[in-house]
Amino acid sequence: MARLAVIGVGRIGGEVAYLTTSLGIVDELVLYDSVPDLLCAQVLDLEHTGLRKPISTNISEIRTADICIFSAGLSRTPSVKTRADLLGSNLTVTRDGISLLKEFCGILITVTNPVDPINFLLCNKTGISRERCIGFGGQLDSARFGLALRMEGIGGIPSVLGEHGEHQVPVYSRLESPVGIPRREEILAGLRGASMEIIQGKGGTVFGPAYHLAMLVKSVLTDSRDLHPCSSVLDGEYGLSGCSLGVPARIGKDGIHAIEEWNLDDWEQEKMAGAGSFIRELCQRAVS
Repeated sequence: MARLAVIGVGRIGGEVAYLTTSLGIVDELVLYDSVPDLLCAQVLDLEHTGLRKPISTNISEIRTADICIFSAGLSRTPSVKTRADLLGSNLTVTRDGISLLKEFCGILITVTNPVDPINFLLCNKTGISRERCIGFGGQLDSARFGLALRMEGIGGIPSVLGEHGEHQVPVYSRLESPVGIPRREEILAGLRGASMEIIQGKGGTVFGPAYHLAMLVKSVLTDSRDLHPCSSVLDGEYGLSGCSLGVPARIGKDGIHAIEEWNLDDWEQEKMAGAGSFIRELCQRAVS
């Protein structure tokens, strides 16, 4: 019996709870939100599916979950220029949530933005091992990159490393066709603003994040060892440490089974180093 806990059951947290149960990925839910009316409404809405999956709102049961998704806090709006701008707003709710993860022995998946420093903070303050702390975002960025490549007629497996934000690093060197630097920068600029049309049109992203989160949960529960770009707390990988950053990670029942270190070209290495420098500063702010 697979049990999923979700801390913060708003737009994305609630959708992931629904999707993972409706697809049969998880068998039980433990839900928590700081807004009682929202929590009750989401529980009732899930019960109205008729799926008959047990749903608990007892916070003590979070520690017994196989996976916990941390999605509490404010989401990006049209007035928020970058995800990094949410750090100050979401530090308080994240620090409050740390007590909910006391004695948690499962896999933690961080969704709250800015995901890289928030994932680093949760790992640092909860004592959960870095292998069991996975930051979400790279899968979504990679899917958006793939869409942009298809529009350009470029084949290959799309992968985006680095920050889940302005300092993301699309990996061109592993694609089937060479892409010149000017086109790289143009595509990157498009990726940086890929979510804003959705945010302006309906208030926030839902389907993309929820689907990729469900697949990440599935990879953990099935011990698939599938490769996902995930924000991972680094200890020398890619020459970086003291931060959580998007890297290619094999995901299984113990969380991050292994981090692959790809041979990046000069442009990608420069972008990756820039992402590391930017995020390291945010991570230190988060834990100070």
